Amino acid sequence: MSAEEQKIIDRASPEEQARRIKFLQLFKSCPIPERELLSQLGLFTRRQDLSRQLFMHEMYQRIIGVPGIVIEFGVRWGQNLALFSSFRGIHEPYNHTRKIVGFDTFAGFPTVHAKDGTAEIATTGAYGVTDNYDEYLEQVLNYHESESPVSHMKKFELVKGDAGEQTEKYLIAHPETIIALAYFDLDLYEPTKRCLQAIRSHLTKGSVIGFDELNISFFPGETQALKEVLGLDRYRIYRSPYGSSPSYLIVE
Repeated sequence: MSAEEQKIIDRASPEEQARRIKFLQLFKSCPIPERELLSQLGLFTRRQDLSRQLFMHEMYQRIIGVPGIVIEFGVRWGQNLALFSSFRGIHEPYNHTRKIVGFDTFAGFPTVHAKDGTAEIATTGAYGVTDNYDEYLEQVLNYHESESPVSHMKKFELVKGDAGEQTEKYLIAHPETIIALAYFDLDLYEPTKRCLQAIRSHLTKGSVIGFDELNISFFPGETQALKEVLGLDRYRIYRSPYGSSPSYLIVE
């Protein structure tokens, strides 16, 4: 799949889209020397994107005293995995048991259930990535690993395929697993429900479960999956001031 074929939601107004295209051109024509460019990316981090990064950091801070791994369901381009790796390096650099695991088809939505609603975006193949992107992401995460202590121990894993099926297989292969943080960005009902069911017995008090699309009308399946597996009345759901839709609950 090429970059032009990506099917995603873009809720920006025409004026916002035009401004962002101009800003992208500024980035592409940046005169900063290449050897300094990576350390100056804050110049091009938009408020909305920084808010999302701060939200991820807020969730990670909640688990520093909790044992277990970090899982993301629905990796796509993998930015959150890179952030989690950096947060581990900042807050607990020698915690080599804090493995970071990402599950994704790397081919977009596999199927869509009736409970996922009728929005145009809820279609097979939406939110795919470019061909062989998982191989590229592996190299990026390897670099982040190399910049952290205990770098000779690989502390991340990408799992390609249907998230529900692969999560079940992973937890059978790793029965020792405790999950400190699970972030759901699958958008859809069936994989979200199956993964919630799979991880339930691997959670502990203090575990954080984050969601990208709770209470979102064009992706109603995620909320329904949470309601059916864990219930909406059993946990307090926290909405971060850094964003309108991402939220999380803490097992208590």
